[in-house]
Amino acid sequence: MLLSSEKLFSQTDSIEVYLIDAYCTREIPYIFKLSFYTSDVCKSKVILEDKYEFGVSYEPTDLHKTEIALSNLAFADNIVNFVIITETDSGVINKSETFDFDLPFEPQIKDGSDLITLCLFGSSIFLIPYPSYVAESSQGYFSLTKEIPVISFRSKSLNYPSAYFSFEYTYIFNAEDPGYLRAGYKKIFEIPKMEFITVGISLYSNFDKNYGISPEVSLGLFTIKDTFTMYIRSRSNFTFHPSGTNFQEIYIGFYSGLFSLYLD
Repeated sequence: MLLSSEKLFSQTDSIEVYLIDAYCTREIPYIFKLSFYTSDVCKSKVILEDKYEFGVSYEPTDLHKTEIALSNLAFADNIVNFVIITETDSGVINKSETFDFDLPFEPQIKDGSDLITLCLFGSSIFLIPYPSYVAESSQGYFSLTKEIPVISFRSKSLNYPSAYFSFEYTYIFNAEDPGYLRAGYKKIFEIPKMEFITVGISLYSNFDKNYGISPEVSLGLFTIKDTFTMYIRSRSNFTFHPSGTNFQEIYIGFYSGLFSLYLD
């Protein structure tokens, strides 16, 4: 039987852990599949997020495998940290470095008040459009924009998808052509000391004489409740129609993949 992970770990005769697989299946039921080699035969267990402990190998071996059902476990984030504890025949206990894997579903939140707060805040962020400034033909306009990511692509990143498709609607007050619908693709690059930089391209139309293409760049500033990221975006719009007009936009918005369909 493995000793408690709270005991003092030996600093000698250490066991090295070499991961083979550590991932969660993408379909229900969600299963964490873990396999690894050790530098010597030993027993082993795994601890998820410092609170869920599962035995892996109950007899000494150097090849360890296990499958753990995750659906009834609660995690604070979609990235789960874990450590592997090993015990040799002589009773030497070793703790591995911290590893992690990503969840293909939104983590459960057990605290009722936190859940209500997140739902209310999320609904308001989801419904409220973002203020923006539009420059068109030497004129400046105030506008409101709402973007909804609909399809996101998973990445090995801990925080964001690698890219996403979105729909977007912009209403420009007092402009000759006020309403624009967009469909676009955004590529996310995480950067140190900030959240991310995205570069994107969109097709837009007002279903009349102004339609075209829009390259853009966004800078993610900070996150709120580990779910929403505030960003600032700059975009140029180039019309395809001879009677259309080009215009530029800058606005502040909130990104969240909470309502997006995730694909591998």
